[in-house]
Amino acid sequence: MEEQVKTVLEKIRPSLQADGGDVEFVAIHGGVVQVRLKGACVGCPMSQMTLKNGIEKLLKREVPGVLAVEGVP
Repeated sequence: MEEQVKTVLEKIRPSLQADGGDVEFVAIHGGVVQVRLKGACVGCPMSQMTLKNGIEKLLKREVPGVLAVEGVP
């Protein structure tokens, strides 16, 4: 599952990097994927929307077993 998550995150990264941000895989615990937003994403008022409506939605659709995505510092 971890490799599948990392593969999907690689699809998302160019969009985030285009706006000066990035995403880093941290861990998976019981179907909850932990990621760290970096660069311009840190402190951005839209970062929670990016996390839930972008990253989480795509991971749930493409990786069986993903229940949620949470950002960690």
